[in-house]
Amino acid sequence: MILVNTDYITGYNLLMLGLVKGSTVQSKHIGKDIGAGFKSIVGGELKGYTEMMEDARREATARMIREAEGMGADAVVNVRFTTSSITPGAAEVIAYGTAVKFG
Repeated sequence: MILVNTDYITGYNLLMLGLVKGSTVQSKHIGKDIGAGFKSIVGGELKGYTEMMEDARREATARMIREAEGMGADAVVNVRFTTSSITPGAAEVIAYGTAVKFG
């Protein structure tokens, strides 16, 4: 499956199939939350949250790809990500784009 954040793929005519998306909500356990609280005092990267967001993007992307494959797509163009905070320590990640078939 080809994923691009442009609305075209050079060398291909694209037949648009429709919107596809995948989402997940993830959180860290209380131990990581406490550690992040201490880290915010001195500054620096909150590695537990970085890992959480990487995992969430990977899962949301995989779900978007499964939806595109179910439509018979060859690729997804205009891939975008959006995030929102659900509660302190939990975030939703949505991956979305346009499923296309090569024409």
